[in-house]
Amino acid sequence: MKHTKLYKKVFLTGCDSTCEWMLRWFLKNFHEHNKKIPIIIADFGLSYGMLYKLKAEGYHIISTTNPHALKGWFKKPMMMSKCANISEQTVWVDTDCEILGNIEGIFNLLVEDKLNMVQDKPWSFRTGQTWHNSGVVGFKGKPEMLEAWETKVRMYQTDGDQEVLHSMFNDDMHREKYINSLPNVFNWLRIQIIDNQDDPHKKIMHWTGHKGKLVIQEKIRNG
Repeated sequence: MKHTKLYKKVFLTGCDSTCEWMLRWFLKNFHEHNKKIPIIIADFGLSYGMLYKLKAEGYHIISTTNPHALKGWFKKPMMMSKCANISEQTVWVDTDCEILGNIEGIFNLLVEDKLNMVQDKPWSFRTGQTWHNSGVVGFKGKPEMLEAWETKVRMYQTDGDQEVLHSMFNDDMHREKYINSLPNVFNWLRIQIIDNQDDPHKKIMHWTGHKGKLVIQEKIRNG
C-alpha cells in the first residue's frame, strides 16, 4: 500500500547558527516572489532563538537525531533524503542564493530517478570536466543517486558535498544517467558575473564563497 506523503511539492533550505544571519534575507526574497509552494527549513544546528522564532511563525523544521554525525554542509544530502520521506517532489536551495523571481516552475522540469541540477559552467570550464552545482538540487521521490550521495558524504567529509558528488561519476555518460541539467537561470553563479556572463531573466543569483557572503552582508545592510 502506497503511503500518502505530507506534501506534493516543497522547497527546502537549511543552515546552522554560523550562517543563520542569511536566513531571514533568504526567506524574505523567497516569499516576495513565491506564494503557492511551501518551504521547509533543515536545522543543521540553528540557535535556540532562531528555532523558536521559525517554529512560532509556522515553518516546518526537519532535523537530525544526531546533529554531530556530519559537519556543516555534509548534512545537506541527509536532509534532502529526509525531506523525500514527507514530500513527493523537493527542490533544495542554498541560503546564499538570492531569489529574484518566481521559481515554482522548476518543478515542471524535474526528471524522475535523477538529481536535477544546473551545470557549474565556470568550474567546468576551469577544470575541463563537467561539474554540476549543488546550490540548487531538485528531485522526485528519493532517487538512487541521492541515497548514494548521502552514504558517500558520511564516509568522506573532506572537500565539500559538491566535490563528493562529482567524484562519484566516471565520465559524462555516467553523469547523465543520474543528473538532469536544469536551465542556468535557476542557479546563476557569482563567478559567471566575474566572467562577464549575465542574464536579465535569471531567477536565482547564487552568491558563492566568502566574497559572495560579503555581497549578501551589503545587501542586508542596505535593506
